[in-house]
Amino acid sequence: MHTILTGATGLVGSAVLDSMLSNPSITKVTILSRRPVAQATARADPRVSVVLHDDFSSYDDAALRSRIQDARGCVWALGISQTQVGSRDEYERITKTFALEAAQTFGDMARESGRPFDFVYVSGLGATTKPGRFTQLFARVKGEAELGLAAIQDENPLLRASSVRAGFVDPAAHKAIGEYLPARPMLTSLMENVLGPVVRGFWKSAWSPTEHLGRFMTDMAVGKWSEKEMVAAGAEKIGKGGFLIVENPTFRKLQGLDA
Repeated sequence: MHTILTGATGLVGSAVLDSMLSNPSITKVTILSRRPVAQATARADPRVSVVLHDDFSSYDDAALRSRIQDARGCVWALGISQTQVGSRDEYERITKTFALEAAQTFGDMARESGRPFDFVYVSGLGATTKPGRFTQLFARVKGEAELGLAAIQDENPLLRASSVRAGFVDPAAHKAIGEYLPARPMLTSLMENVLGPVVRGFWKSAWSPTEHLGRFMTDMAVGKWSEKEMVAAGAEKIGKGGFLIVENPTFRKLQGLDA
């Protein structure tokens, strides 16, 4: 099976790439990235190709389309912290617009082939499709992206879209990706060092160990988990097409991390 990955130089994307390379059912991985991906280069797996792509709002290039045409699943891990962009518009473009344009393209590919396409969107703990007056920007925009994906799926059932609202994404025990992770700002690293033991010990429902998270998202992208299994574990369905929202406790339950 051919899968697509974005955000492969980031924390979640690095975990997903490690999992994809450990999955024998995956025969090809196409990484869409603005820059080279160190993990892909170092591991030199012949199944992996990195396509340098600057504009994640456009997939009209014929050469690009030919390289992804037979893909059957994608983990969309491309994203950025709202504190790292200069404006709300830029955050919305990266977080929401890029994902929706890609999902529309992959849905069109599914129509052309007549085969379903699994699109897994990396959302986050706190995201909501029903924002209130005081909802934070990231939570509102992630929720808007989820609603947009649900709308695309409503119009095209061959696009099987879903989101995973990951919590405290923790690579501490995931040695395979440690050397490839981007440098963290000093304040962020300090906060993570303080919060890590607290979350691991006392707030496990919000804990997302990267090795398990990467495996779970990979399995979703290759269609391992049925809608019935995920709903039974607590996933929420929205829209007439049944877009699935997987909260962190549901991911943990399906991965056997919680009883």
